[in-house]
Amino acid sequence: MSVGMRGFGIASAAAALMATTSLFVSQAAVQNDVDPIVIKDSKFFYKSDGIQLGIAYQQDYQGGGNSSSSRSDNQYTDPLQIDNLKRDIPYLKQLMTNTIRVYAVDPDMDHQEAMSMLADAGITPARNDRLYARYTAVIDEMSKYSNTLGYFAGNEVSNQPNNTDASAFVKAAVRDSKAYIKKQGYRDIGVGYATNDGADTRENMANYFNCGEPENAVDFWSYNIYSWCGDSSFTESGYDVRTEEFSNYTVPVFFAEYGCNNEVTPRTFTDTPVLYGDKMNDVWSGGTVYMYFQEDNDYGLVRVDGNDVKPNQDFSNLASQFSKVSVTGTQMSAYNPTASPAECPEVSTSSWAAKATLPPTPNQELCSCMYNSLKCVVSSDVDQDNYGDLFSTVCGLGDGSQCDGINANATTGEYGAYSMCNSTEQMAFVLNQYYQAQDSSNKAVNGAGAASSETGGSGSNANSSGSFGGSSGAMTAIPSVEFGILPVAFMATVAAVSGFGMLLL
Repeated sequence: MSVGMRGFGIASAAAALMATTSLFVSQAAVQNDVDPIVIKDSKFFYKSDGIQLGIAYQQDYQGGGNSSSSRSDNQYTDPLQIDNLKRDIPYLKQLMTNTIRVYAVDPDMDHQEAMSMLADAGITPARNDRLYARYTAVIDEMSKYSNTLGYFAGNEVSNQPNNTDASAFVKAAVRDSKAYIKKQGYRDIGVGYATNDGADTRENMANYFNCGEPENAVDFWSYNIYSWCGDSSFTESGYDVRTEEFSNYTVPVFFAEYGCNNEVTPRTFTDTPVLYGDKMNDVWSGGTVYMYFQEDNDYGLVRVDGNDVKPNQDFSNLASQFSKVSVTGTQMSAYNPTASPAECPEVSTSSWAAKATLPPTPNQELCSCMYNSLKCVVSSDVDQDNYGDLFSTVCGLGDGSQCDGINANATTGEYGAYSMCNSTEQMAFVLNQYYQAQDSSNKAVNGAGAASSETGGSGSNANSSGSFGGSSGAMTAIPSVEFGILPVAFMATVAAVSGFGMLLL
C-alpha cells in the first residue's frame, strides 16, 4: 500500500520514477536483491513466484526534510535521504505501505543505502524528476536497484481538450525512455503516465497512450482521482464506471493519487477497502493516497517538524481502513487475458488534438552537426529566458519560413527536422535562416535580435542528413527514422502547446 504527495502543478511534464518491493519481503541483508516486479498484460507480478502484486498502493513522496542536493542549480528536493527515511519509515510501515511515489530525484546522489533501507522495510519508492535533461541520468541511477518498478513520463500534462496536443510529446518520451532502457540492456522496467480525472479527456487520453505499436505505448496507466468523499459509495463516486472503462485495458492501471480533496476533513478513506475488494481488485492494482506530508493544502497524513513526526486523524483513519484490506492474488501462469490495445482517437477540433504520428527521437549528433554548420548563431550573452520573445520576433519576420525547420505540430503530425533540438540550437537555426534570406546581412539579424556572425565551428554541413529536410529543415521528420538514442533523447512540454509553447531542452 502506499501514500502520496504531488510535487508539481498540472502543466508539469516532469519525468517520474517509481520503484517497488514486496510488502512481505524478509529483513534480509541490505546487499540482497528483493524479488523484482514484472508486468504481464494488465497485472503486476513478482518475478520469481508469479504471485500478483495485490497491493501496489503507491506513496506520493515530496517535501519534508532537508534539501538533498549539494548542487546549487537543482530546483527540487530529493526526499530519499537517510535521515528522512529513518524518521519516516516506521510511520510508513504502520500504514502497511509497500510503494511510495516521489516527484523529484537527484541522479547525482548515491541511493544505494536509501533503496536498501526501503527494501528492508518492504517499501517501493517512486520519484519524479522535472528536469528533461536528467531523464536518462535518473534511469541510469535507478535501474540498478531491483526494487525499482517503473518510470512516469509525465503527470497531468494534458488536462483539457485544447491542450491534448501535448500528449504526443509525452508519448514520445515514453517511447524514447523504453528504447533507452532496452538499448542499455537494463532490466525490463515499465514506463507509464499519470492522468487527471477529466470527463472531457479521460477516455481519449487512456486510448491514445495505449494505442499503436507496443514500443510506443505505456507499460502502465495511472489515474489521479478524488471523486470519493466521506461516506460515498462505489456507484455514487463513479468508481463503478471507471472500473468498467478499464476492464479490458491491456496494461496495469492503478490510482496514482486518491483521497478526497474538497475540504472534507478529517478524511475517512472509506474507498480503500473497496479499491482492494472484489469489485475493483480484478481491474485495479491498488492506488496512491494523497498525501504523506502536511502542507498548506491540509491533505497530509503527518506533520513533520525536523525529526519529529506527528500523525494526524487522517493517518489513523487510513491505517484503520488498511487493516480491513485482504487481497487474493492471481498466479501468473493462470493469467491469460484476451484484450487488445485501444484504437487511437481521431483528431477533432472539439475533443482531441494529437495525431497518432509521434515526434522524432532527439538526435544530438544531427543537432550538433546543424549548429556547427551555421554562419550566424545566437549570442552567448543572450539569456535563455528571453528566447521566447526572440523566437516570436524572428519567426514573425517576412513569411516566417525561417522557422519551418523547428516547428512541431502534433495535430497534423508534422515536425520540422530540427524540432527535437534544444532551444539554443533552434534559436541559432532560425537566426541563420533569416540571415541567409537577407543576403547575409548582419544588420538584418542584429535588428531581429542579438546574434553574432561567425564561421561554422567545423564547417560541416547538416545537409548530410539529407532526408531530414535539407538546409531549410522544412521536411517533416519521420519518427521511424533511426536517429539513434542519445543521452538527451527526451522531451519536456508545457500543457498548452501552441507556436513555440513546446520546450525542447
